[in-house]
Amino acid sequence: MTVFITGGCKNGKSTFALQCALSLSERRPRYYVATMEPPCDADELERIRIHRAARAGKGFVTLEQGRNLPVCLEQADHSGVFLLDSVTALLANEMFRPDGSVDWTAGDRLANDLVRFSQLARSVVFVADFVFSDGRDYGALTEDYRSALGHIGVKLAQACGNVAELSASIPIWYKGGWQP
Repeated sequence: MTVFITGGCKNGKSTFALQCALSLSERRPRYYVATMEPPCDADELERIRIHRAARAGKGFVTLEQGRNLPVCLEQADHSGVFLLDSVTALLANEMFRPDGSVDWTAGDRLANDLVRFSQLARSVVFVADFVFSDGRDYGALTEDYRSALGHIGVKLAQACGNVAELSASIPIWYKGGWQP
């Protein structure tokens, strides 16, 4: 079972994704693939704290994987359930390198890695932000990032059996429609 969840900021994606992962993981290992990398500002640290609290006591093993996603599967039982939150942060980490350089191939590489991840793991729930509807021009670098995120979203939507956009915590199903 593969689920791709997208939506705007603060629309309940992570909460819904957690419900999906819990539903899928009866008596199977649960993995939370954490993609946020330091340095984090106060808002990001608070988001991390909230996410940790939400899954506390629910049997998740946290895999800190801000880069090089394929390594994750080397550390885990493929028959488990993986909750990857978020594709958005993972792309930012891969594209914008710590040394200040930009990896222009990150979008294609990450799209391939995510699709392969969805094929190798028994159950995966992917979470990504929808950053395409405000109509602003952010400049070439940000537009390249948004384009790469869009490309990844298309590839995940094709690869996953269930695709939903969350709006005000309500899932709008574009593919599948499985309910946790």
